[in-house]
Amino acid sequence: MRVTRLPRYTLWRCVCATLLTALSLNVSAGSRLLGTGGVSQIEGAAGGGLSPWAVLAGTASSGEVGLTTVGTRAWLNDYRLSVGGVGLNLHDRLELSLARQRLDLTTLGGKLEQNIAGGKLRLFGDLLYHPWGIWSLGLQHKWLEEGDLARAIGASDTRGTDIYLSGSKLWFSAIAGRNLVTNLTLRHSAANQGGLLGYGGDQKDSASLLVEGAVGLFITPSWIIGTEYRQKPDNLSFAAEDDWQSLYSAYFFTKQVSVTAAWLELGSIAGLNDQRGGYLSLQLAF
Repeated sequence: MRVTRLPRYTLWRCVCATLLTALSLNVSAGSRLLGTGGVSQIEGAAGGGLSPWAVLAGTASSGEVGLTTVGTRAWLNDYRLSVGGVGLNLHDRLELSLARQRLDLTTLGGKLEQNIAGGKLRLFGDLLYHPWGIWSLGLQHKWLEEGDLARAIGASDTRGTDIYLSGSKLWFSAIAGRNLVTNLTLRHSAANQGGLLGYGGDQKDSASLLVEGAVGLFITPSWIIGTEYRQKPDNLSFAAEDDWQSLYSAYFFTKQVSVTAAWLELGSIAGLNDQRGGYLSLQLAF
């Protein structure tokens, strides 16, 4: 069954509505410590660049509301990825996010565009002080603007929903007196290349249980360096899909402004091998 295409600007109407809602709730940078909300990942959720973590966006604590906005670019050998999005943190209990991705096919020609609506519920715990850290349950509903390419290469659908469980923990004075943050995410997903090449395929149509992990060392209270890993499914016989990896560095100038830079190793994408390159993301929090 062919999915009816949503109006082109539907997502950004939702973004505007989110911003107006946030303003009516008198959002501001919250009382949680600097850096404890992570950054915005490429699908809009709070965490690292590649993977969602259990933390919620920004620094809003109980009784507070926070808003984050993000702009991200990644430059690969044969592709360019652009992401824009917003995240709303309600009382450090619920995160709502919206993001839009555009993948420019600089070698093949053309582009792919995807919208993502996300939600994340903090189940229990605290990043800093709970012995088990913080644990959250999230989902990301994604849909392609145009699904012709995805269907042409064997994808079963042009929309899908990822469900994930994340646990994050900060370890005080773990290495040379510096704090270490770790994250483990289990994702249930049928997305090909994060959904940009559709969902399911001729090789495997059902969703897979995938593992994602991250570790970061705070060199200073404002500067963290680390690495991420994201396991990927392999649903399409058209082209193998490799796991994603990154080396990242994020600097939190203030609670309102942070910048993340990374080196990405994404393997084969749509039959083009050795996709690697730089990543830069600017996040603003209110």
